[in-house]
Amino acid sequence: MRRLFPSPLTPAESEDRTWDLEELADAYAYPGTPGGGPAVAAEEGRPGGVWLRANMVSSLDGAAHHEGRSQPLSSDADMRIFGTLRALADAVVVGAETVRQEGYRPARAREAFAARRAALGQGPAPAIAIVSAGLDLDFSLPLFTGPLVPTLVLTGSDAPADRVDAARAAGAEVIVAGEGRRVDPRRVPEVLAERGLTRLLTEGGPRLLGEFAAAEVLDELCLSLAPLVASGTSPRIVSGPSVAVPERFALASVLEEAGFLFTRYRRA
Repeated sequence: MRRLFPSPLTPAESEDRTWDLEELADAYAYPGTPGGGPAVAAEEGRPGGVWLRANMVSSLDGAAHHEGRSQPLSSDADMRIFGTLRALADAVVVGAETVRQEGYRPARAREAFAARRAALGQGPAPAIAIVSAGLDLDFSLPLFTGPLVPTLVLTGSDAPADRVDAARAAGAEVIVAGEGRRVDPRRVPEVLAERGLTRLLTEGGPRLLGEFAAAEVLDELCLSLAPLVASGTSPRIVSGPSVAVPERFALASVLEEAGFLFTRYRRA
């Protein structure tokens, strides 16, 4: 792996080698934390210092996944960055359909990041926060019955009562983040920040990411561009309501390994 942008700070960053986890953690640190640049409040004035980052992978022709899963587009370096981004977050926000398709499991504690998380006052692992209006989820899965940190389920105020009861019986914390049967994407960062979860990472899917983009609450996009052509009918990484004016993001960094480009864009 080597840094292409901004200019390498040290000769080591320009060498084509495997970066260790500490280097990746510094490269992807959240704003306001060591290595992460200026405080969020100085950059965006976001209430409570919340920062919502997305991590997605795309093929050269714009596919967000292949045959329903993102793994065929990934690489060893992409998975190292994936694990690092998770280890830096307070909570991983994900849509219910992605939970079902990708077979989500609880986030695990990783010794390599334990000291860093403790210094920032974080728990041993990020919470998984699932956005689901209908709560059509299998609450017998380890994601609900055996997480290190209780799984959060964000839903609307009129979510099916029996499904709410089932989620709570499985050990999940149910959080209202919208009126009626709808989850308000603007409320998602707010309700998580109220619980002290301000460093947020969303892994999609495309529809949830589209809702965050349309609601103008997405602060950063970490996009892995795979040197692959997938063809087919896979959606883009963002799929959802149109925005009146496309929102501009500024390029923050580019890393490269084995032809994969690991880009990082922040709200301009």
